[in-house]
Amino acid sequence: MQKNGEYLAPDALWQHQQARWEIQRLHVGASPFYQTRLSKQPLPVSLAYLADFPLCDKAHLRLSQAAHPPFGDYLGTPRSKVNRLHRTSGTTGQAMNLALSAHDCDITEEIAGRCQRSAGLGPDHTVVHCLNYQMWMGGLTDHLGLERTGAMVIPFGVGNTELLIRTILEVGVTAISCTPSYPAVIAKVLAEKFPDIEPHDLGLQLGLFGGESGLDDPALRARIRDQWGLEPRNANYGVSDMFCNFAAQCAHDTRLHFMAADVLFPELIDPETAAPIKIEPGVRGELVLTHLERECQPLVRFRTGDIIAIDETEPCSCGRSGFRFRVVGRNDDMVVVRGLNLFPTMVAAVLAGIPELSGDYRIYLDAPPPYDALPVSAELAAGITASDAISAKITAALKKSLGATARVTLLPKGSLPVTMGKTARVIRSYE
Repeated sequence: MQKNGEYLAPDALWQHQQARWEIQRLHVGASPFYQTRLSKQPLPVSLAYLADFPLCDKAHLRLSQAAHPPFGDYLGTPRSKVNRLHRTSGTTGQAMNLALSAHDCDITEEIAGRCQRSAGLGPDHTVVHCLNYQMWMGGLTDHLGLERTGAMVIPFGVGNTELLIRTILEVGVTAISCTPSYPAVIAKVLAEKFPDIEPHDLGLQLGLFGGESGLDDPALRARIRDQWGLEPRNANYGVSDMFCNFAAQCAHDTRLHFMAADVLFPELIDPETAAPIKIEPGVRGELVLTHLERECQPLVRFRTGDIIAIDETEPCSCGRSGFRFRVVGRNDDMVVVRGLNLFPTMVAAVLAGIPELSGDYRIYLDAPPPYDALPVSAELAAGITASDAISAKITAALKKSLGATARVTLLPKGSLPVTMGKTARVIRSYE
């Protein structure tokens, strides 16, 4: 890992990446998982030809862990070198065991610290961390990344929201780390148990959000800012199989900055054909990642399933040189309606601009595709009564912005559950 690697100029970065790859490719070659693959095609000496090597995805890793429990035959090190075990949330399928060596842990935490520092966290802050600590990487490992900023970190986790509110008030917490949907949980408890306290009375100044999409939408940011009096920052984007956090925004740009190019080599591919796409402004594709420095479970050309849009490749005014991007959605969250590829983030952006709605919604799919219309269940704002006029307004807005016909169901405020972890927006009941 390069000190201050997020600031490296392109030429220096490429030299560093290539030097790291010369070491990493030898390490990867010792993995039984890759020995099988290398018997068909060798790993290229230069990263310039990495796109010629086959891709791998979560299905490959699941099969590997099922055949060689608990870590799979892509472990890459003796089991005695594993220093920490995490498990994925399993929101997109079978939960996976994640192994990290002490060196892997150090790099992971430092990269996460880069992201949180970029989002504005520092030694003057007291931050309460409200993600699940039960094996999920977002708990302990993200906590340790927060500590790398020099901030005082409170390991709270999820649940017991009344105690959380009292802790924020009594300790003087100035920042919160959580999912974007978690403030709704706190607001609900405030209204029920602390009716004299408004969200902005808690004194929070900085919201460090991650784990869910949607923060690219200015309407959602404005809603959070107005209700809580804090600055919402997209501070925690990652892929657990690679790094828990490797992208965040800065104070100058709400788009995500890729922060880990010194240890993580990015590519883009067409999600349908797998053809390479050059990373440049204006393109969109599936993010593919390769570890440049990883001892346990090193991965080469891993398909993340995340569809991203590249906005800028020149250095930001903050000085960080990584490309800036937005997460459009996940392949497995995509809903195809009459040939249109639609993602929850696209629906959220439309609904957030309709003042009669709370902003919460679900897409309930009770049958497999194809779909002639998008079934959207939208929750009304407090004090708003359902009407045909509101339904028609939503339908027209979705048609105008997305080009798709929607079948809208209006739900009273409070109908949709507020969650303390990741919120699933697409519900497939037929699976």
